[in-house]
Amino acid sequence: MERLIQKNALNCSNRESLPDLFAKTILIMIPKNSIKPYLVQSFLEESAGRAPSKVALICDKNRLTYMEIEERANRVARFLRQSGVQRQDRVAIFLENSAESVIAMFGILKTDAIFVMLSPTMKSQKLSYVMNDCQVKVLFTHTDKLKVVSAVSGSVPNLQFVIFTGNQDKIPASNCPNPIFWNEIDSLYSSNSSNPSNSSNPKPETRNNVSSPPPSNIDLDLATIIYTSGSTGNPKGVMLTHLNMISAATSITTYLENVPEDIIIDVLPLSFDYGLYQILMAFKFGGTVVLEKSFAFPYEIIKQMVKERVTGFPGVPTMFAILLQMEDLKEYDLSSLRYITNTAAPLPVEHLQSLRQIFPQAKLYSMYGLTECKRVSYLPPEELDRRPGSVGRGMPNEEVWIIDKNGNRVGPGVVGELVVRGSNVMSGYWGLPEETALVLKPGKYPGEVILHTGDLFRTDEEGYLYFVGRKDDMIKSKGERISPKEIEQCLCALEGVAEATIIGVPDKILGQAIKAFISCRDGYSLKKQDILKHCKENLEDFMLPKFVQFVESLPKNSNGKIEKLSLKLM
Repeated sequence: MERLIQKNALNCSNRESLPDLFAKTILIMIPKNSIKPYLVQSFLEESAGRAPSKVALICDKNRLTYMEIEERANRVARFLRQSGVQRQDRVAIFLENSAESVIAMFGILKTDAIFVMLSPTMKSQKLSYVMNDCQVKVLFTHTDKLKVVSAVSGSVPNLQFVIFTGNQDKIPASNCPNPIFWNEIDSLYSSNSSNPSNSSNPKPETRNNVSSPPPSNIDLDLATIIYTSGSTGNPKGVMLTHLNMISAATSITTYLENVPEDIIIDVLPLSFDYGLYQILMAFKFGGTVVLEKSFAFPYEIIKQMVKERVTGFPGVPTMFAILLQMEDLKEYDLSSLRYITNTAAPLPVEHLQSLRQIFPQAKLYSMYGLTECKRVSYLPPEELDRRPGSVGRGMPNEEVWIIDKNGNRVGPGVVGELVVRGSNVMSGYWGLPEETALVLKPGKYPGEVILHTGDLFRTDEEGYLYFVGRKDDMIKSKGERISPKEIEQCLCALEGVAEATIIGVPDKILGQAIKAFISCRDGYSLKKQDILKHCKENLEDFMLPKFVQFVESLPKNSNGKIEKLSLKLM
């Protein structure tokens, strides 16, 4: 390089400076198309390059290194590419938290496709809707979910094949299109193999090479669609680009001050963006994730935290409430814990104080966010005593402010709608341009849009945010945004129900608890157990009502609409 510059310097004219010549030399020496775009899968690829033998994921008693995950994800990508999955096709993951769900996600990204992480408790009706809505081409799932998947596979015309983990003996009994077992993919790759998409039942070739397919995507392409409840009753697909996710992960890991030595326990479902980002962020900075299926057995989780010397614990209020009821918690050595994060709903002040007493060495971050932009704000731990009810200020590389009904900024103490400006803001709702236009509106600068959250906030004199309520009647419980309409439709499908409506009621643990009001048809006498049984059979766990109240009739206004405000006073 030095000799090349010197030689060119001797031959250059007096008008050409050495820095200009150096720039030209660099351009000449860099082959065309050699600069790869920075995409979400780059998190895994770069960490595997830096620390290939480091444990990246601890799950189901298995310890997978970055290189092991990289190689297995590459096999998935090669298989999907050879099976006809094309750029920006949608591929769904219908699995419990597992190594396979993580590997599948990165494999899908490496194929230039869009991953759709589905709630593992999703029932057939909603599964069918989501898969048809975004035209899912391939589904990753487990044989334990065979009954649900089989029930919908015939009604999803775009579904070409299903990839199963679990008990291989169960697959022949299914009516799923082209069922494939995961172990077949793990034996994949032959660079000279014929394209399996030419076959009606694609099968992988013999394993030879596990390099990643060359990417075609750029960071403006979609990386994922995350389905969240909509006001119409049907879930909406939040479209997030690679740039959206990279921006959010970068900002969050910046204020959490994450380092490669961090070990994060993740008990949140990967279908919940809070749980999903624990994987993405850790893989970005080269840390380790202890991935658990849930927080159903808290003592087992605590033991894992002690054993693995966990440094980061992301949770929601329901989890921390359970934690604080464990009287012997102090007997466990959790001195390695460096930070705790909370979002979904503000923690009660007494819970904040109790957590700080139990974990005096850990920084406690109170945060606020929504799927449409992942994260909005965080409260620096040193501000907890002064502002225990605040969710902080906008995170790095983001602007937030509050507006009135006319779109004008308001000052401290005035309640208004929170708006967000940043590269973490979604590109819109899948297939819903009108609903997208309601929340993504033109900003101050040419060509930009800003996110109108629909949440009411106020600020103090120093700009710290305080949540007040929601503009619409969406319920936020257990960290999930829940559409009352979806639950109401389910309840009205139960024989004997004349009318039903849902409201959210304040709950210190859940944020909001779900309360159902039901009037029965003449001749029917339903009980709370009947309602809950029906809901459990048709709804996801986080949508189940906590309270059920039977009424003779529901209050209505002059237009015949149910007066939910009246119900809130009952």
